[in-house]
Amino acid sequence: MKKSVLLILIGKRKEEAVKVQQILTGWGCIIKTRLGIHDGVLENCTDEGLLILELHGTDEQKQELTRKVTVLPGVSSKLVELEVE
Repeated sequence: MKKSVLLILIGKRKEEAVKVQQILTGWGCIIKTRLGIHDGVLENCTDEGLLILELHGTDEQKQELTRKVTVLPGVSSKLVELEVE
């Protein structure tokens, strides 16, 4: 069994979240699971956020999605491939 997980760290969430969301919407067909985490609520909301995505699709699709979000300023991402034999 093999799983692909894309981790996305957004440093300026209030400024970059809309751009990240536009990219993810375009690649929605390869996103099986999505979890968004940030500290705080209401007026105590932090400016950092973490997205965890479980991906399906070809290796090329996963790498291209990773590249597209990484080029945004204040955004870092890492594609992790996990496998159990």
